[in-house]
Amino acid sequence: MTTTGRIGIAEVERLENAVDALRALDYRQGGAFSHDAVRVVKSVSLLLNWGAVHGGLRSRLLTVLADLHNLLGWTEFDIGRRVPARLRFDRALGLAAAAGNDDLMANICYRLGRLALHHDDVEGGLEHLRQGQAAAHRSGSLRAQAILTINEAWALAKAGDERAALTSLARAECRFQSAGTWAAARPWEAFFGTADMAAMRGTVLTELARTVTSRYSDEAIARLRDAVDGYGAEMSRSLALTLIMLAQNHALQSDFDEAVRVGGEAVDLARGLGSTRTKDRLAPLAALLRAHADPASSDLLARIDGYRAEPGP
Repeated sequence: MTTTGRIGIAEVERLENAVDALRALDYRQGGAFSHDAVRVVKSVSLLLNWGAVHGGLRSRLLTVLADLHNLLGWTEFDIGRRVPARLRFDRALGLAAAAGNDDLMANICYRLGRLALHHDDVEGGLEHLRQGQAAAHRSGSLRAQAILTINEAWALAKAGDERAALTSLARAECRFQSAGTWAAARPWEAFFGTADMAAMRGTVLTELARTVTSRYSDEAIARLRDAVDGYGAEMSRSLALTLIMLAQNHALQSDFDEAVRVGGEAVDLARGLGSTRTKDRLAPLAALLRAHADPASSDLLARIDGYRAEPGP
């Protein structure tokens, strides 16, 4: 707090830096590791005297608080708390609207869409993603448009709508290429680079392999391997989720030796993360291993079942 009692730029910058640090922790280790810390920062931020914030700084402070709620919602989602996650995202959306920040509104809608899709609510997911696309168009951000459109393709693939999914996939890739440099990405969408685009393309194709025809698995494997090669330790959760999907595709192709090898690597990595989403994402792979029933597959299945039965964070 400044000596005059006003909130100054230094205080807002400290909040922004704190949220950035918590976001990096979430990417690296999962929602359980950053959840309590986010609550502390949120509690402090709510003590700020809104009346003492003047001019353009008020919009910036509203934005960082919206981003903070957005991150808190994501950590709730990551540890399996669906209702609290939705409440946090709704709060974030209201703050972002008050700040007039369409780009952040688009990102929050993307995360609401992901929450719905994780629970197989395809219609709800599409509704959130299309609301986000409207906000992204208002903001003029091709980056935000690419993120929302590739996730729309995922939703359509989950529904088995092959033509629409491929159309959205092509549109997302075009917007991704047109976005140009990623150096100026807003903090809440800076994660989405080449590796994530490859992972999402692989995800869409994996869903089409599951819902339409297994011939999509070949390209899915290639794109998921690209993503694995592109992820570093700072994106451990994304790497674990991608490895799970890669193993699933190998199992769909009846290459169970590779499915077991990659799946074992995924479980090893997932065990070090504070995320329940990795447990949920292992269900399709577990079903394929259970149907195959050779000794190596049975061993990995036992490891997966044991990991998924562990208490959540």
